[in-house]
Amino acid sequence: MRIENLTKENTNNLLEKLLKRSPTNYDSYEKDVKAIINNVKDNGDKALFDYTLQFDKANISADNIVVTTEELEEAYKEVDPKLIEVIRKSLAKIKAFHEKQLQNSWFDYSDGIILGQKVTPIEKAGVYVPGGKAVYPSSVLMNVVPAKVAGVNHIYMTTPPSSDGKVCASTLVAAHEAGVDTIYKVGGAQAIAALAFGTESVTKVDKIVGPGNIYVALAKKSVFGHVSIDSIAGPSEILVLADDTANPRFVAADLLSQAEHDELASAILITTSRALAEDVSKEIDGFLEKLSRREIISKSLDNFGYIFVADSMDMAIDAVNEIASEHLELVVKDPFETMTKIKNAGAIFLGEYSSEPLGDYFAGPNHVLPTNGTAKFFSALSVDDFIKKSSVISYSRDALLDVHKDIETFAECEGLTAHANSIKVRFEGE
Repeated sequence: MRIENLTKENTNNLLEKLLKRSPTNYDSYEKDVKAIINNVKDNGDKALFDYTLQFDKANISADNIVVTTEELEEAYKEVDPKLIEVIRKSLAKIKAFHEKQLQNSWFDYSDGIILGQKVTPIEKAGVYVPGGKAVYPSSVLMNVVPAKVAGVNHIYMTTPPSSDGKVCASTLVAAHEAGVDTIYKVGGAQAIAALAFGTESVTKVDKIVGPGNIYVALAKKSVFGHVSIDSIAGPSEILVLADDTANPRFVAADLLSQAEHDELASAILITTSRALAEDVSKEIDGFLEKLSRREIISKSLDNFGYIFVADSMDMAIDAVNEIASEHLELVVKDPFETMTKIKNAGAIFLGEYSSEPLGDYFAGPNHVLPTNGTAKFFSALSVDDFIKKSSVISYSRDALLDVHKDIETFAECEGLTAHANSIKVRFEGE
């Protein structure tokens, strides 16, 4: 990997380069995505099934679009029992973590005034799960569990089928274990459109979550407003902040764990130790000879892999906060103290035994995280994404009497005389 001295200039250059990977910058795809969405919106099942045949080579119809009980039973026979056991262990940890996020409705009463907040889960959620070469049962758990914990009434999942019309067995097992109610065999931008607008076979939902390729990301962006979405996710990212106490072999392995996702993934090390930087680079070369996805990793590192050497830890932390990475590992002498200085990160991993894949699969916190610097204002997927908060206001006559002149003054200041009149009519003649 290339090694550079950390400066404000190359930090800014890196940010500019990373942001170019954002789906919001892929204008050339937007026209095709919008055409797909409009076709599904206008023509429903026909467009949906035509696209599935065109893109996935699968002959799907109203008769076989929904995964059956028999298909679920067959999936359980195909999946290694050890994997099913691991899925269940992971599911329990994810559920336990997200249950701590639950909010309750609350109400305050004082002198004839009741103010409060009513918390209500959304009715229907749609979960998109990638298919084809990508098999991510972990993402099924991460997207479904917070919705279930929030109390969503019905969860619909879409995932592209293979050419024989089947869905990956481990995906089906994870979906069934997590509590998905209906699974549709359809993928791509057409699946997002079907969930957003509904078709004869697919139910319209209130919110769509889940990862996908550039077409899926742009489709979610396009339908936002008709439905809610989690985010417009970009390629995966990892940033490791390390000092001279770090194990270079561990750091190198962790950087590569994200670089293998795709050629646009970014893997960045910021360190105060030139010796560590050089050792990590050597370890990466050694690992690359053994790893199965070395071609993807090599392209990722060539495009978006960097090792920066900072003059001080404060300078390094400033760069970390500016980059606002999806995954941040703190492999330093006192990671808990350093964590107090971190302002922007999707998920923070503390210490050399808290490797990023721990969060991907098993620890419990959600692995659906903000990318492309959006950790400055977005958070991990959570129970909050599947609830609505309604304000509750109740005033008695005496309580309104005490403040009605103030409200009328405010309304008249804004020139909204009908607002003022709505209050005045209640106290005419007084």
